[in-house]
Amino acid sequence: MAKGAIQYKTEEEIGLIRESSLLVGKTLAEVARHIRPGITTGALDKIAEAFIRDHGAIPGFLGYGGFPGTLCVSVNEQVVHGIPGDRVLLDGDLVSVDCGVLLNGYYGDSAFSFGVGTLAPEVAFLMQRTRESLDKGIEAAVAGNRLGDVGFAIQSYVESFGYGVVRELIGHGLGKNLHEKPDVPNYGRKNSGLPLKEGLVICIEPMVNLGTHRIAQERDGWTIRTLDCKPSAHFEHAVAVREGKAEVLSSFELIDEVLNKRI
Repeated sequence: MAKGAIQYKTEEEIGLIRESSLLVGKTLAEVARHIRPGITTGALDKIAEAFIRDHGAIPGFLGYGGFPGTLCVSVNEQVVHGIPGDRVLLDGDLVSVDCGVLLNGYYGDSAFSFGVGTLAPEVAFLMQRTRESLDKGIEAAVAGNRLGDVGFAIQSYVESFGYGVVRELIGHGLGKNLHEKPDVPNYGRKNSGLPLKEGLVICIEPMVNLGTHRIAQERDGWTIRTLDCKPSAHFEHAVAVREGKAEVLSSFELIDEVLNKRI
């Protein structure tokens, strides 16, 4: 997935990654303003691309490895890498939207799962608890801990509800490249893996399934779905490892503001 040695970031570089990641949050908030029953995933993609370019940045996913969209839009049983297109969103859909931008030479990357209309209670809980598991992973991403502590915090939380945490898809380092070392699994053992040090910037992104953790790839060559076709949720933040408390470089604040106004 990621190549090369781990690149620890200077404060200036962390600032540039923060700028890029905050733009991702603003883009996802723009998506939140438009996501509703009846809109297509392709329409959301066009909105996001225009928003990113209007803010002087380049869509980070468009053309990356040949991916055809600005957003990955994954609906219900789709875990990640859903290709935007003609699919119409329906009331009750769970929609994961992953977005990246390239600004001033550095990438930002974040993801948020949305409920379209009214979700079934078990799906709403899945979404809520997946977001909570991200918070628990971030709490563990402090200097002196290890990567296994991050994965353990996520895995132990979601598995306590009987959910499946995806093994094959993981978080990653972030900087001048969209995917850098280290790999950041959403499962693990305490006190195992890479020691976490100041200057490490990682994307923590739990992908949590209502049923089995097992996945399959769809025929389009991109979209990953749950093997049992039960819903999956996905949240992601870009995080800088710090002493005492991790610094979250991306933000859900604007997204939450938009969603709260719609209630």
